[in-house]
Amino acid sequence: MAHSIHSNGLRMRERDKAWRGLPVLVTGAGGFIGSHLTEELARRGAKVRALVHYNSRTHWGHLEGLSPELRRNVDICPGDVTDGRCVAEMVRGNNVVFHLAAQIAIPYSYIAPASFVQANIVGTLNVLEACRDGRITRLVHTSTSEVYGTARYTPMDEGHPLQGQSPYSASKIAADKLAESYHRSFGLPVVTVRPFNTFGPRQSARAVIPTIISQLLSGVNRLTLGSLEPVRDLNYVSDTVEGFLTAALAPKAVGQVVNIGSGKGWSIRQVAEAVMRLLGPSRRIPFAQDSSRIRPEASEVFRLVCDNRRAKRLLGWSPRYSLEEGLVHTIEHIRQHLSDYKAEAYNI
Repeated sequence: MAHSIHSNGLRMRERDKAWRGLPVLVTGAGGFIGSHLTEELARRGAKVRALVHYNSRTHWGHLEGLSPELRRNVDICPGDVTDGRCVAEMVRGNNVVFHLAAQIAIPYSYIAPASFVQANIVGTLNVLEACRDGRITRLVHTSTSEVYGTARYTPMDEGHPLQGQSPYSASKIAADKLAESYHRSFGLPVVTVRPFNTFGPRQSARAVIPTIISQLLSGVNRLTLGSLEPVRDLNYVSDTVEGFLTAALAPKAVGQVVNIGSGKGWSIRQVAEAVMRLLGPSRRIPFAQDSSRIRPEASEVFRLVCDNRRAKRLLGWSPRYSLEEGLVHTIEHIRQHLSDYKAEAYNI
């Protein structure tokens, strides 16, 4: 191989050098986390092939706003991970593959579960096959804390039982197990990164933090949400991206599942109250419940709090942003793009 990604023990600045000129594929590059990851890779000098979901509008998702400076390092390629031939073409010639493409909206998984099977299971199988044939040096596969279901204990380490409490989480469990099988069966150098709830600029209003912020900035008289009691481990997107990057470089991560999270839990009520405090006294308003945002009882995940000791040990990763710091950045972004947050989209 022309490039080596072995960098155990390197400092952050030296790790950044490891990306210069490295050919990298990001699937799901037009999405929330994928676009931030693509930008950071380009910023560090990687040669990024960005797979965005093909659409008739030739829209690149969140990469539409990519700066001209970073655009020079990014080759934006429309395609579809459910097409094996397409994926094989995208993987060819790359050393590192970050697989983020997925259907992720949990409420929509109750309505259209087959689409989650296609995107999350078949799509992942296509990426694994292409990486196996392409002899890549590292595949970073994206999981989710939702695969754990409601916590049987906290903090939740990587050995916590997997529980399919929604069609979405079931599809991601299947994808994770496929990734594990390709490492065990074929020696594929894959690491599964399992982010807990990520938030930040560009996240859509189907997620709770943008829903809270956009409603408050719109001047509503009541803050309409689903259940206020579930607890989540919330992480600013820059920290999540750094988790992906360190997972791609750490030799000891191969074959491992690694949680990416803060180790702290906040209820939805606490998050909403924190946003109100940051926006000032005039934004303190009563709550109203939207039943359409409440999951079926046996499907609700009530508590997710991360045990991140493996990430610290294997990757040298730990979060840098506090919840409040991340909220400040997210509020400012939504304030500048408030027209993009449609109230009628809150339910999906």
